[in-house]
Amino acid sequence: MSPSRITTAIKALRHLGFTQVALNALYRFGLKTGHYKRVEEQSVESSGLLTNSLFPFPTKEQILQTLGANGLQSLLTEADEIVAGKFRQFGATPVEINLTPLAPLAHWTAYETGQAPLPTLYAPLSDIKFTWEPARFGWAFVLGRAWHVTGDEQYPAAFWRHFETFQAANPPYLGPNWMSGQEAAIRLMAFAWAAQIFSGSQHSPHERLLRLAESITHHALRIPTTLLYARSQNNNHLLTEAAALYTASLALPDHPHAPEWRATGQQWLTWCFTRQIDAYGEYVQHSTNYHRLMLQTALWVRALTTTPIRGQAEREGGRRRSFRAYGWMNPENLALATHWLLSLLDPDSGRVPNLGANDGALLFPLSTQPFDDFRPAAQAAARAFLGYSLPSGPWDEMSLWFGLPRAESQLEIPRYPGDHLYAPHSWGVLRAVRYKSRPSHADQLHFDLWWRGLNIAQDAGTYLYNAPHPWDNRLTNTLVHNTVSVDGREQMTRASRFLYLDWADASSKRHFETDADFAQRVSARTYAYARIGVRHDRMVTVSLAPPATPAGVNDERWQVQDELLNLSLKPHTFRLHWLLPDWEYEIESGEEKIEIRLKSPHGWVTLCIQPSLAYRASLVRAGEYLLGSGAPDLVRGWVSPTYAQKVPALSLAIEVESSGNVTFTTEFTFPTITPIL
Repeated sequence: MSPSRITTAIKALRHLGFTQVALNALYRFGLKTGHYKRVEEQSVESSGLLTNSLFPFPTKEQILQTLGANGLQSLLTEADEIVAGKFRQFGATPVEINLTPLAPLAHWTAYETGQAPLPTLYAPLSDIKFTWEPARFGWAFVLGRAWHVTGDEQYPAAFWRHFETFQAANPPYLGPNWMSGQEAAIRLMAFAWAAQIFSGSQHSPHERLLRLAESITHHALRIPTTLLYARSQNNNHLLTEAAALYTASLALPDHPHAPEWRATGQQWLTWCFTRQIDAYGEYVQHSTNYHRLMLQTALWVRALTTTPIRGQAEREGGRRRSFRAYGWMNPENLALATHWLLSLLDPDSGRVPNLGANDGALLFPLSTQPFDDFRPAAQAAARAFLGYSLPSGPWDEMSLWFGLPRAESQLEIPRYPGDHLYAPHSWGVLRAVRYKSRPSHADQLHFDLWWRGLNIAQDAGTYLYNAPHPWDNRLTNTLVHNTVSVDGREQMTRASRFLYLDWADASSKRHFETDADFAQRVSARTYAYARIGVRHDRMVTVSLAPPATPAGVNDERWQVQDELLNLSLKPHTFRLHWLLPDWEYEIESGEEKIEIRLKSPHGWVTLCIQPSLAYRASLVRAGEYLLGSGAPDLVRGWVSPTYAQKVPALSLAIEVESSGNVTFTTEFTFPTITPIL
């Protein structure tokens, strides 16, 4: 092993801890010795009958009343796409439902050990996620919802057609769709839900339901085999796999392994809800999309926990899983996690900052709202874990599917209170965190700014995990975030596509002094560049009163002041970056400042930057320079709203070279919108 690899291994051990590293090593050892393949060759006991009362499904009338005519049309349009053989991949453009990997198929361990090539060449960029996504069967929830409100038999017929295609093309434990225990878990939960929703269809005879039960059994047996890997990751893998085992135990209550599945699932669910949510309510993966995944999983498990089942449960006393049993899920932590998400929810659009990794996951698409609308999950979580409701709308459908009626307590204020900066029509988030789990992005002191439902200063997102350079998960890096970088360096050491080392912490402080010139103020500091002798301080201020301009010209004004303390006294290049919407723009550059005006749907937004020293500026859109010049940078000027999707954006960078201290002052001003009376 080379010295650099030894250093990396030591750092990984220090950051991740001995337990996680040891569990991963044990998993790798099991792969090399063929242990998992031998375990899976055991015979599968009779699966028994599937229960058809796992969930408290709403009535047809409840769904129709919530959706309205437009929502119903949206649901049926998407369901009809699936009947025609297409699904909305990662919540975006409809693509073919391809459930047939290229032959020949090998045992899943052969792909993990490199003994067989992944048969994914038909998929774009050979990214395994393009193979896995249709096989998650997330689109089955759309078909089930459409069947529930229409009774149209084409929807269950489509599910069974695709299920049988999958069964024929993906025998148990053969092929890429069996590589990941998490993928098996997600598919298992979709199958269990489908078994209940389609049980009354003429296309669901006893023989088909038996085959579905057998498939659920195979999936449930696949998960414990590699639970070591899920535990080593300490993220959504462990959470979803535990939820799937718990689901299987209740879906097949008479199966010989059901008690074991239930005990294992409940053990690790309790562990996850206790250990994977920090004191502020943030999920362990530092990602808004994975945070939603965690809350959806909690809602799923809660629905299972509070619904009586038939079969063995009845013989043991009927409603043995009562609401009182919900305590093992750590409702206090789930309440904190709900608060955390609600504080980031834009009230006008339902969107949230595209913080951290976004792999396009939406485990339970139980709403007609777009992928990036977080109100369905936020509403359901508020009702389940806080005991009150947000303002109602078509996003209430998910709550109904999870058995959560409108709460008596209502949140009447337009914006949920949190720890961020708020003005009447705009709000902002300054990213500053002390890491206790591995970072997802190198984004300390990133600033996200929203105004009237528009994301003005935005996070680039993720785009792709597995692709040729430069798209090998490169939107994680510091240079594309709204922060300051030094000498083109990352804030932390990128050891692999998914692993940052040398974690850079940050601290923040809210300021409460009385000052007529501002409404709120927060500051943050990071020593991300301490190894080269630089400290970064950022102060964000929002003012309600406009600057000295004619009355009515400006609405709210935001100021972001960056101070770079150069303790090394060596020359460095300091680079301030802002990622802006792809709007019509006007730009004016002078000796002391640069100003860019953006034509938003609500009027012209102005961004003015004043560096303390001579500067050079560049503006890049979709990898192409619009202002200035430099080395080609294909990842600049893009925003990824969901996985495998990217849209142009304006990437503005200001660079200053100095051996002393440097200051950047950025001001955003918004136009006043005269209300229509």
